[in-house]
Amino acid sequence: MTEVLLRTVRRIGTAGAPADVLVRDGVVVAIAPAGTVDPSGPDTDVVEAGGAWLGPGLRDHHTHFDQWALVRRRVDVSACDSAEATADLLAEVARTGVSDPVLIGHGYRDGMWPRPARRELLDQAAPGLPAVVISGDLHAVWCNALALAHFAEALGRPLAADEDGVLREQDAFDVTGALSQVPDAVLDGYVADAVEAGAARGLTSIVDLEMRFGFDRWVRRIRGGTDALRVSSGVYPVELDDVIARGLRTGDVAPGTRGLLTMGPFKVVTDGSLGTRTAAMATGEGVLAWEFEELVAITRRAVSAGLVPAIHAIGDRANTLALDVFEAVGARGTIEHAQLLADTDVDRFARLGVAASVQPEHAMDDRDIADRYWAGSTDRAFAFASLARAGARVLLGSDAPVAPLDPWVSLAAAVGRDRDGREPWHPSERMSALAAWTGSTDGRVGVSVGDVADLVLVAADPLAASSAQLREMPVLATAIAGRWTHRDL
Repeated sequence: MTEVLLRTVRRIGTAGAPADVLVRDGVVVAIAPAGTVDPSGPDTDVVEAGGAWLGPGLRDHHTHFDQWALVRRRVDVSACDSAEATADLLAEVARTGVSDPVLIGHGYRDGMWPRPARRELLDQAAPGLPAVVISGDLHAVWCNALALAHFAEALGRPLAADEDGVLREQDAFDVTGALSQVPDAVLDGYVADAVEAGAARGLTSIVDLEMRFGFDRWVRRIRGGTDALRVSSGVYPVELDDVIARGLRTGDVAPGTRGLLTMGPFKVVTDGSLGTRTAAMATGEGVLAWEFEELVAITRRAVSAGLVPAIHAIGDRANTLALDVFEAVGARGTIEHAQLLADTDVDRFARLGVAASVQPEHAMDDRDIADRYWAGSTDRAFAFASLARAGARVLLGSDAPVAPLDPWVSLAAAVGRDRDGREPWHPSERMSALAAWTGSTDGRVGVSVGDVADLVLVAADPLAASSAQLREMPVLATAIAGRWTHRDL
């Protein structure tokens, strides 16, 4: 028997009266007024919490975890405000020496740049070396001439770069995938570090929507000791047949992972992104990756095999299409992103039982881009509160590496719609603290007897914190089934 006694905690979602919480064999077995619960024996781990706030562990409903682990070791160009500044930063890195065969930057956002990305800037920044810069939204990759030739050879086909050396959508995804092909032991080490960092921010579970099916990699990692997160691992159309042949259904538990790994949703991408200006719009701009009949057919195939759909949709046209697919198939699931919605589509989420899986920090990253490219429509962009008022489930995530793997950042953006001292952007779409909190957990507000002890202990009540306080929330401890994955007290 393993036992943990948390003394003098305040439970999130209650009046805050101090309590003792007893966890035995991974389950909450007792909650009583502070000072009234005694340990069962000398081996009980007694934690003096000193009035810290206890809640259910946090869940990131949308990540690309391998990409996040890799990005943490690439050149961060997100602060560069022009193509020239980005190239200058890469040139500085190149001068110091690059041990990898390709110089990789990440995080460029060119929607507000005064001049576009240009291939010759990267040619000059890294002469003799393939250089690529991955956009912040992952939907574009800016390459120099050597990189274009390198990846055309690696992928065995020509790449449709524009004259500036920019690849978009599937070509960009393919290059990013090729860059992810590092030795298993190396990538597993990067992932282990990223898992530890996530646990230190209160995360206990993630939905991993890495484009290369990650189920078997996660089995290996968890069995190897990288076990500080629960993982739901999704699949894309290219590997759907293999998953169906294996009989994997959403929610199935992987043997030998102690319940930490489950089969995730079926993910399909319908359009591009706001940042890359490829989101499918009702006005006709952007790209659609699927015809309606094809999307219905493959979604129905996945649903028939026991997989829950997760459909990527950014533009209003793409979101209407995604909802139409759910209605035609008669399935429930999620729309991932749901960034721009037609007014008539907001109520359809709840009516169809489709959850909106949103990434609130994207609204902060992209508010200026939206004001420029979606001018006149931003009152229905990132419409978190409208969806919640309509009765839809709103699930929060990061889309890491597009935004940081930090649930407190997502919470802050959801309830404040502000950052960096700027005024809130469309404040009428701020979520309530309660709705944002339940969207960041498994739907629970607080901790009750009988719960599996996936827990987070924090310094302040998140339901009463400002957005600024949420961004910096001190996490004192995190546990999965009563086992500490992070402890700082």
